[in-house]
Amino acid sequence: MESYKEAELLRFFIALVPPPPVQDYANQVKQYFAERYRSRKALNSPPHITLQPPFKWPASQAEALAHGLASFAAGQRPLPVWLDGFAAFAPRVIYINVVKSAELMAIKPALIDFMAAEFDIVDKQDRNRSFKPHLTVAFRDLKPAAFRQAWPEFEHKAVQFDFVAAQLTLLRHNGQRWVIEQQPALGQSR
Repeated sequence: MESYKEAELLRFFIALVPPPPVQDYANQVKQYFAERYRSRKALNSPPHITLQPPFKWPASQAEALAHGLASFAAGQRPLPVWLDGFAAFAPRVIYINVVKSAELMAIKPALIDFMAAEFDIVDKQDRNRSFKPHLTVAFRDLKPAAFRQAWPEFEHKAVQFDFVAAQLTLLRHNGQRWVIEQQPALGQSR
């Protein structure tokens, strides 16, 4: 049997992916940042709210990961999500603000604990950071000067959406971008 270190490792993360109208709006904003401010990295993934940060996992165990995530999701309930305005992690990140609901604030630690217990997946940095749910539209390659130019344009821009998140999304990096691997429904065991 191959060891964990010898196995081909894939990169995954787990998120809530909003419905098409929200995705369309967020993708338009991402495209605007790409064209106006040369910030393209956010286009490498579908619009999402990260719950479990990126981690590496053996390709040979991907099916077990998918089954485990489906099991976790089945024991959860669909949750309301509200998006309200823009916010930032200066000087590099601009995002659509996600309102902290009790349901959203509960599902992340439950998922983090599940992933640690079932798969020994632990992101030490994430565990020590408070959860600030957000839907990124520009990051990493947004230069500080471009941030200073863009932020006044978005700081007071109105945007509001609400939806019910009825599934989790497992995303896998294909070498160039993040793609949806699996979307187990929330609450299938209830």
